[in-house]
Amino acid sequence: MSELTGTSGGFGDDNPAPAAPRAARAPGGGAGGRFADEIHSITIHGRQRTFYIDLKQSGNGKFFKVSEKSRGGQKTTIMFDAEDLPKFVEALQEMQTKLS
Repeated sequence: MSELTGTSGGFGDDNPAPAAPRAARAPGGGAGGRFADEIHSITIHGRQRTFYIDLKQSGNGKFFKVSEKSRGGQKTTIMFDAEDLPKFVEALQEMQTKLS
């Protein structure tokens, strides 16, 4: 089973003050690129890989950055707009039904 941890950029009574947001490249950022602020981050520790799911905010809006790092150190990343999240959730839920 995987272990799941997360952090949030929000303030609340039950959450300590978060660290300053990391600067990250937004989709389409390029060499002189724009930067994005991290809103929320979740780490999933699987058997052979670690997954990072980040919600970020750029001048173009909110987006997700999903990265996978294998034990050998190889890293793969995809990014998609926040408005596409329901499509990803629906696809993953459909895939989950095929596991049974």
